[in-house]
Amino acid sequence: MKAINTTKAPGAIGPYSQAIQAGNFVYTSGQLPIDPQTGTFAEGGIKGQTRQSLLNIKAILEAAGLSMGNVVKTSVFLADMGDFAEMNAVYSEFFTQPYPARSAVAVKTLPKNAMVEIEVVAYAEK
Repeated sequence: MKAINTTKAPGAIGPYSQAIQAGNFVYTSGQLPIDPQTGTFAEGGIKGQTRQSLLNIKAILEAAGLSMGNVVKTSVFLADMGDFAEMNAVYSEFFTQPYPARSAVAVKTLPKNAMVEIEVVAYAEK
């Protein structure tokens, strides 16, 4: 196993890694919509927060030598399922066919009262 870290995404705020590479797979931790430059949530409501969470994931994958095209599974956690359509509109900008498998669930609350948190599993062909 190997930890993946980058300053282009928010640092871990607890006892976890931004991502772990295990064999050909990279597992990211859930990414809140925190702008790594400011340390605050991205503006623009659910669309801005979704974009920032995905940009954080993209930066972590790039640190592992991967791209969004390597993602095989995503998990999207929403504070309000009413935000699904707007989240989905931004999400679709980051992925092309064949799209990764995905789960999207509403949760009672997210850390720091975020509107969204996203994690992915990526596969690196060797």
